[in-house]
This record gives sequence, structure tokens and C-alpha cells, in this order.
Amino acid sequence: MGRPGAMTGTGWGEIGNRLDQLAELCGEVRFWLRDDDATEPSAALDRLLGIAAETATPLALAVVPAVATAGLADRLAGESHITVLQHGISHANHAPPGEKKAELGDHRPVDAVLADLAHGRDRLHAFSRVAPILAPPWNRIGVEVAKGLAGLGYRGLSLFTGRKPNPVAPGVLAVDTHLDPVDWAAGSFKGEREMLRLLAERLDTLIDGRADPRRATGILTHHLVHDGETFTFLSGLLRYLAKRKDCRFLSADDLLAKHQSDL
Repeated sequence: MGRPGAMTGTGWGEIGNRLDQLAELCGEVRFWLRDDDATEPSAALDRLLGIAAETATPLALAVVPAVATAGLADRLAGESHITVLQHGISHANHAPPGEKKAELGDHRPVDAVLADLAHGRDRLHAFSRVAPILAPPWNRIGVEVAKGLAGLGYRGLSLFTGRKPNPVAPGVLAVDTHLDPVDWAAGSFKGEREMLRLLAERLDTLIDGRADPRRATGILTHHLVHDGETFTFLSGLLRYLAKRKDCRFLSADDLLAKHQSDL
């Protein structure tokens, strides 16, 4: 991989040009970092936390409440730049055979799903910093389940943007993610060139007004499945953005505050 801090290669140069344009439009370019599937301390989690600390990047860590250990709460207790999000209930698939995996789909009675979500949220009280944002496993949620989130006190719903519009949760902010470095079909890193292409596409949507340029671009990671190349790219990207005075990573609390007017 080229040295992103020096912007080597045309890919990084094109990203720099787009960031310049976007910063000129709205003053600063906003990002946020979400990582999924945390349940217990691990070497992979330590590596992720180290990268976040080194680059002073706030991290929203999506924790699976039903299986999260006390050791994970202890590990995160002194990490002031880490905020926990609720990652569903137990990361169990309830979709019928042949359908895409989903824990929070409309496959079970809605009242039962919402009750389980509330119970899962209560299990996160052991963690010192928790934001009222739900990050559904597999980034899928049923339309009817989404309608009940505000009544449970959730203020944010975080999914991954794709070809189909995400379900709307009335009264709850959409704080979506946009870039995932994992090629899930191959089980490996997508590659620097592909990631820079996807980042350029996302920045183009902000520059030309297809998306609100004030909204943060979400980077979605999964520390437990990252190989060395994935961690190296993530570290390089965060270091590159940290060196730019016109780029800022938002915390989970920042996301809720910055986008409150969008409701």
C-alpha cells in the first residue's frame, strides 16, 4: 500500500481533491467509525482500539448485549473515546431458509422483538458509555420493528447504505454507514484501489448534492474478521484523514447532536 500520509498514487490524490472540494462547500468533512460484533476482549479488538487511540478517532463499538462479557466492559472502562452501541440482541438469525439473515426482521411478532431489544439494552448498563443508537446485526431491520424504536427510547438507527432504501424509523435519526473494507464473499480485504473508488463515489454524492454534505460518512469495520491488510488500510486511512484540518471524526453523541435538525 502506498503511504497515504504522503498521498502517493493517483487514487489518494483524487481523494484529496474531493476532500478539498467538499471542505470548500461546507467548511469541514465529517466521518464516523463504527465497528461491529464486539463480545469480549481480544487481540483484534486491542489492535482496533490502538489504531483509534493513535489517530484520536472516536469509535462507536457495536456490542452484542446477550453475550457481552464483563471482561469487555472492564476493557473499555478507561477508553474515553469509545462509545458502545447496541448490536441487536444475541446476533441470532430468525429469517426463514432462503432469505437474507436478519435478527430484527418482521419474522417474529413485533412486540416480542421490541421486548427483547429492551431487555438487551438493559444488559448494556455495565458499560460506562452507551449511546441510544441501535445497530442491527446484518444491517437489517423490519419495517414494523423500526416503527417501534422511538417508543423504546432509541434516538438513532445505524444501518449500511445499499441499493434498497433502508427502513424509516419515525422519530429516530438515521446514522448510516457507507464504506465496508471487507469483501464478504471472499472473506478478505476488498483492496486499496476498490476502497478508494468507493470513498470517491461517496464523496461525489456529497459534492453534487445527492446526499447532504453535512452528513458524516460512516466507515463500518468488523475487527474479528480483519486480516493484516485490512487493519493496515484502516490505519493508513485514519492517519491520512487525521492530518487534514478540514476532516473530523464525530463521536456517537456528536452524530445525534449534529443531525437532530434532520428529523
